[in-house]
Amino acid sequence: MNNCYVVMGVSGSGKTTIGNLLAEKAGVPFLDADDFHPPANIEKMKSGQPLNDEDRRPWLFRLAEEISNADGGCVLACSALKASYREILASGPRPVIWVYLEATKELIRERLKERSGHFMPPSLLDSQFEALEVPKNAIVADVSKEPDEVVQMILSESAERE
Repeated sequence: MNNCYVVMGVSGSGKTTIGNLLAEKAGVPFLDADDFHPPANIEKMKSGQPLNDEDRRPWLFRLAEEISNADGGCVLACSALKASYREILASGPRPVIWVYLEATKELIRERLKERSGHFMPPSLLDSQFEALEVPKNAIVADVSKEPDEVVQMILSESAERE
């Protein structure tokens, strides 16, 4: 595989869980965009402030570089909430397959209450949904289903598109 899957959605949608499982099944490296945030971004989110476009831009270009350098493909878990962010991520030579993890705000809110050790507080959830621009031409995955089922659907649909 030479493509890079970008597993996207709001915080708590399951990007890391689905992304790790997808990477394992596809036999490619998994990258978590959260690992590439500069310390200032993490501190801003920890303090309850949402990131703005200016905060995100250097981070997105760094991720685009990671995608470009992923020989043999990869899976990247990244919120990629806006079309302009996705344009940056797809700006390199490697083809990108977008996977949008879709869920209700209620489901996400419940998941965030149960999650511990993450720098983004649940109080920022509304800002995530406000910023979300649902992608066109993405594989849409209903994350109320079990992770194995979601990943199988993603792999089946991406095979049909090739």
